[in-house]
Amino acid sequence: MTVRQIVRWPDPHLRAVCDPVAVTGPEVAALARDLLDTMYAAPGRGLAAPQIGVLQRVFVTDTTWKDGTASPIIFINPRITGASEETTVQAEGCLSIPGVSVDVRRPSTVTMTWTALDGTEQSRSFSGFAAACVQHELDHLNGVVTLDHLPADQRQKAEEACAGALP
Repeated sequence: MTVRQIVRWPDPHLRAVCDPVAVTGPEVAALARDLLDTMYAAPGRGLAAPQIGVLQRVFVTDTTWKDGTASPIIFINPRITGASEETTVQAEGCLSIPGVSVDVRRPSTVTMTWTALDGTEQSRSFSGFAAACVQHELDHLNGVVTLDHLPADQRQKAEEACAGALP
């Protein structure tokens, strides 16, 4: 088990657009294990590679483990291939921005396509909290954080709260 340090806002890794993963293999599998170990230890429900300083298009989620049933998913080169017109506003926290919760409006349901560790293409629809989680983690791969979803005046207040929460 390797628990890595989670980078915190405003670390530049959180602003980078991540590189696609060319080939799955042992290095990507090790990264995925580290992401899961770090996510569970945090404890969170999703974690993206740039949050541990790795600029590759990989993230993990497990939106049910805190309810007693683990269901980890490893996403390699994920992309949204469909989204509902209906949207939902949910409060989102972020392991890289501790102590700050931001209301974010996102599609209520999304279909995501990604590569699994074995190299096969996967596709699945997510709704509710799981939809928000996969969209949040995909944002990280594109250099977007929750603060970017706020109007300027609210963002300034949130960034001040971030500065106050930093050690």
